[in-house]
Amino acid sequence: MSTHEAELPPGKEAFQRKAIRLEVISLVYLASAIVLLYFTLGNSQAMKVAWVEDILSLIPPMAFLISARVRDRKSNRMFPYGYHRATSIAYLCGSLALLAFGLFLLGDSLLKLITLEHPSIGTVVLFGNQIWLGWLMIPALLYSGIPMVILGRMKLPLARSLHDKALYADAEMMFADWKSVIAAIAGVIGIALGLWWADAAAASVISIDIVRDGVSNVRQVTRDLMDHVPTSVDHSAIDPLPSRVENELRGLPWVRDARARLREEGHVYFGEVFVIPASRGELLENIERAHEKLRALDWRLHDVVIAPVKEFHDELQEIEGSSG
Repeated sequence: MSTHEAELPPGKEAFQRKAIRLEVISLVYLASAIVLLYFTLGNSQAMKVAWVEDILSLIPPMAFLISARVRDRKSNRMFPYGYHRATSIAYLCGSLALLAFGLFLLGDSLLKLITLEHPSIGTVVLFGNQIWLGWLMIPALLYSGIPMVILGRMKLPLARSLHDKALYADAEMMFADWKSVIAAIAGVIGIALGLWWADAAAASVISIDIVRDGVSNVRQVTRDLMDHVPTSVDHSAIDPLPSRVENELRGLPWVRDARARLREEGHVYFGEVFVIPASRGELLENIERAHEKLRALDWRLHDVVIAPVKEFHDELQEIEGSSG
């Protein structure tokens, strides 16, 4: 199959444009939430962690927007396979940042619990009235959380349609942000009730959630970069596309058997399909027609080589065993 220069077919471009718009909106909204949280931080550890989490949430949208500009660059002599893995690299960078900051925040929060540090939240003068800063923290937290859930929910179907794992991870993180908001509000209310440990405990809960996201994302993107067998966008199942490719070729009269070996590079798949011909007449013409058939099978099949062989090697037999 000849290589397509663009990753997405025309039918998917509208979804890509919508995803880009949502990521731009996410950046603008997150910037406003970060500023609002900064002015209501006080000495609350939970607020501090929620604030840093929102700062970290800037990374996935920025990575998506940068990779969206890079991955469609034409292949060249130095990068013969193109720049499709820019998406996975951006995904890895964001995941590592999440993990690193999550571990730091978790250690900082646990240290405050161990040292029995009692947080204090002061007062501010607003419209001539003296108000406890904690009552301003709660609406600030709600502002930083509710739109995140809405934006995350809007991104999930786009990520599935585009087969974009980085966008899916970003959407999942935003959609699950309500847990961090509830934990932070519980910490602020705990301080109001005189429970000094509630603030650091809430911060620890938020930090654990950040670490969990970081570990999960680093593990998944590392597997993709190591050419792990393709999976669904939510990593819940092995992608059936390799089996579909094999069955498509096995249905051709000139093919006795077929084995597909595919790898993910961003949105799209590269790989090889090994076929044992039942007959060698018009072999080149048959391979060319098979290329066209696979090209119409799924838009994600970006660059696949069909190679005729006499028999399958051991590693190809293992592929069949794992897919079956």
